Amino acid sequence: MRRYVRIFREFFRACFVEELEYRSEFLGNLVSSFFGIGIAILTVNIFFYQTDQLGGWAYADVLVLLGVFNTLRGMIDFALRPNMPRLLEHVRRGTLDYILTKPVDSMFYVSFRHLVFWRLIDVLLGLGVIGYGLMVKRYIPSLFDVLIFLITIAASFVLIYSLWMMLMTTSFWVIRIDDLSFIFDSFFETARFPVGMYRGWMRVVLTYVLPAAVITNMPALSLLGKWNMATALIAVSLALVFLWLARRFWRFALRFYTSASS
Repeated sequence: MRRYVRIFREFFRACFVEELEYRSEFLGNLVSSFFGIGIAILTVNIFFYQTDQLGGWAYADVLVLLGVFNTLRGMIDFALRPNMPRLLEHVRRGTLDYILTKPVDSMFYVSFRHLVFWRLIDVLLGLGVIGYGLMVKRYIPSLFDVLIFLITIAASFVLIYSLWMMLMTTSFWVIRIDDLSFIFDSFFETARFPVGMYRGWMRVVLTYVLPAAVITNMPALSLLGKWNMATALIAVSLALVFLWLARRFWRFALRFYTSASS
């Protein structure tokens, strides 16, 4: 484990040095992030011009949920989005050969080799929206609330990673499909809103099949003091199960990879 921590630290250092070469781009991205979160908050306000609740959630609760969503999106765009689409290109061009011959786990390498640091702005903005939502609600989370929040949001990130990794691993068989990331984005966008606003089969799918409800709703409920130990254990268990499935699927898919040199 410590070996991979050192390797990730080297990835971090190399990518950070690379991004420092384009400092002016940072300011443009900063403005873009502020504009994006402003539009998101405006959208929530428009909803609440017409109603007092959205899927059983009050205005302040939805703000906390939006903050959790934005925080996770920043984490995704920082570590996952720069890497996942590259897997498709590695398989298509045969450059995965170079990764498989390196003395490092290939799944780890293709998942975290490239990092985009300015996306951490979205993490900070998300935390700011969470704080604003809690201020509107006039609720101060306990230390235990915060601890459960950290556990569930970490589980959410692992769950997102596992689902996206399994989706992109299908590129070993369908390398001409360029919209795999779009499919993931469409799924993740459903986690922006309370799962209670969905009805019928859609709610069942987002709760039990593609657990979007777990991804953002559980961390938000943790900060709002509406969690219980069972839901926290469910979140962690789901994350571990899907991570195991993603790992198994990756190893299975490698058997069907035809290298450029073979």
